[in-house]
Amino acid sequence: MLTTRFVDGAPNWLDIGTPDLDRAEAFYGGLFGWEFRSAGPDAGGYGFFQLAGRTVAGGMRSDPGQGPPAWTVYFQSADAQATAETAERAHGSVLFGPTDVMGEGRMALLADQAGVPFGIWQPGRTRGVDVADEPGALCWVELYTKDIAAAAAFYRKVLGLETSGVPFPGGTYTCVNPADGGADAMFGGMVPLAAAPDETTAGPYWLPYFAVADTDATVERAQRLGGTVRTPATTVAGVGRMAKLADPDGVRFAVITGPQAPD
Repeated sequence: MLTTRFVDGAPNWLDIGTPDLDRAEAFYGGLFGWEFRSAGPDAGGYGFFQLAGRTVAGGMRSDPGQGPPAWTVYFQSADAQATAETAERAHGSVLFGPTDVMGEGRMALLADQAGVPFGIWQPGRTRGVDVADEPGALCWVELYTKDIAAAAAFYRKVLGLETSGVPFPGGTYTCVNPADGGADAMFGGMVPLAAAPDETTAGPYWLPYFAVADTDATVERAQRLGGTVRTPATTVAGVGRMAKLADPDGVRFAVITGPQAPD
């Protein structure tokens, strides 16, 4: 499961790049109860989404030249420079080189062998988000990619991630965990684009999942706030009830309510 007991290779941060930060603040505030707090005058407009005073994500305004609006998932690294160099050797690329962030940590933006962007966060004063796997917070990440084997090899070499197949309705699901973490440390999965008709037009990317208390109510609220439903609420046995959504600027994410305990 995804926790704030961060280890190398596990997600420890995420942020949104959006053309209208005020609109994002209104949407996610209405949807999850988040409040936005600026990181200060030296942060270039960057700030933090918080839930009851705990940081759940970051956010900033993005320009069209920076690519489409999107959530970016960051993974912990003990050495951002070494990780960036390893990514290049593994046929990935460095989109934004390792940079110190006001003493809070060191970050880089990379792309995998298929061109999927992701971030690296080397902790300084800030280890990562303050809360995970609770309603309104990140609880899972999912990579949609054309070639699972190539993706698994890339992320193992760059982040030390391990993959394993688990039975899933209709086939096998590829789970991901940090090195030597085992099943208890699983934080995400990899899905072939060919098996996800709702994702084929979008191309490969990392999809963040946020935990919610009631998926159906969250879907209805997202629509009222100007979001769209990409995949309607669906129950997956043993996993929970999930839906894929997009915010008013088309930024993709998913929500999930865990399985109900038996009576």
